Amino acid sequence: MEFLGHTQTASYMTGPRMGGSGNPTFLPSISTMQSSYKPYDTYPAPSPLRRSLTTMPWRPSTYYQTAKVNPSSAVTKSMPEPLSTTNRLSELDSIKVPPVFAAARNALYTRYTPNDWMRSNSANYQASDRVRSGAERLRFDTARLCRETDEKTKRAQADVGKKLGERIGDIQFWKTEVCNETDNMITEINALNEAKRIMEKSLAETENPLHIAKECLYNREKRQGIDLVHDNVEQELIREVDVIKRCQEKMRQTIEKANMQIALDRAAQHELEKDQSDKHRALNLDNTCHQLRNTSRGLAYHDGIQRTDNTVSVPETWAKFSNDNIQRSQSERGASKNLRNEIEAILNQCANDMWQEWNASNVGLTQRIQETVDARNKLQTHLSKTLQEIFDMEKNIELLKKSIQDKEAPMQVAQTRLDTRTHRPNVESCRDPVQHRLVSEVGEISETVDSLQYKLREAENALQHLLRTKSSLEHDLSVKNNSLFIDREKCMGMRKTFPMSPRVASY
Repeated sequence: MEFLGHTQTASYMTGPRMGGSGNPTFLPSISTMQSSYKPYDTYPAPSPLRRSLTTMPWRPSTYYQTAKVNPSSAVTKSMPEPLSTTNRLSELDSIKVPPVFAAARNALYTRYTPNDWMRSNSANYQASDRVRSGAERLRFDTARLCRETDEKTKRAQADVGKKLGERIGDIQFWKTEVCNETDNMITEINALNEAKRIMEKSLAETENPLHIAKECLYNREKRQGIDLVHDNVEQELIREVDVIKRCQEKMRQTIEKANMQIALDRAAQHELEKDQSDKHRALNLDNTCHQLRNTSRGLAYHDGIQRTDNTVSVPETWAKFSNDNIQRSQSERGASKNLRNEIEAILNQCANDMWQEWNASNVGLTQRIQETVDARNKLQTHLSKTLQEIFDMEKNIELLKKSIQDKEAPMQVAQTRLDTRTHRPNVESCRDPVQHRLVSEVGEISETVDSLQYKLREAENALQHLLRTKSSLEHDLSVKNNSLFIDREKCMGMRKTFPMSPRVASY
């Protein structure tokens, strides 16, 4: 049997077993070679971690030489052995070993000697000592280097933590200063906004009377026909619009000044808030960095980050930036205080002028509403009579339609009879009295339907005339109702109370 990677070490022959006195059938006893081996207990015990490869079933010839060797040369070239053993091995050469034991003889001669085995173990022991010694020195150097680097890293980390703490203190100081100035600016902006809000509220509330007056004029333009009259109400509304517009112009000029000042204040506030936001974020980031430990979560490698420099300032320019923002804010706060006193001076006169014109327009509207109500009542009476006639005519039309519909069944019967009689065979298809009467019946029903349809068309025409009359009356009535709705509901409904708050009206 030949294993992969090894030469064949034995030869096998097939045939009858050789016997007889001239052909021995067995090899000399192996016990004659015991003097060339040392007892097993005289050698050092093998390492428990080394597994004998002879136990591997897949490579039984592990400890056998891989080349086929002449047994005599193998014995002569090996290390010196005792004489008795050498002679016995030499004697084996003259013995003619049967072919059956040829494989055993070759395997015996190709094994390693015990001295080879001992030298191999000694070499392994020495190599193990050298490797372990080098590994031990490397371990000691590594432990020393680890201690030094750990101490150095801890010192660097402690120094960075100290500097981070100092930086956090500086950021906290300037953040407090910026926050205080931001609060003062916000208070001033709120005060100016309140004054401006009062003015804008006044302007907005003057917009309501203006809108109401314009809406009254626009709504009264929607009057139809003869109701489109340039009466006293329209004149008063036009004067009211002019007064309100003059008051609004004064208010807008003051509000424009307030808007410009508020824009400057908010610009300063924006710079402060941006500086505050940046400091807040920087403070959070530095606090986060200051709190980071070797056991913290979220740690990761950031290759090349030490070569990135995105700084844009130094501590001196950093402190000067916040100081400039604070000084600018203080200057804008002083300017905004002077404007707040100017806002409230215009409101009193505007409120009085608008109030007078408001009352004059309301009086004219009340008179016009009464006149429109009288004209609408008369139109309503005529419309009621027309509606009754329309109702009667619609009932008549329904009667005609029903009468026409009732003629459909008799017509279908007569025509079905005629159609059925057309299927009479041969001479039975006779033009008898029944045929004449069916034809005349169809004609009579057709004439009756035609006359009913003619009356239906006349009734529908009459209904259309009534509907047009009703539409005309309704249109005229809608004109009056529209005028009345405009004057009473839209105009007077909006003008029941003066649309300005008491505080604004009291200025």
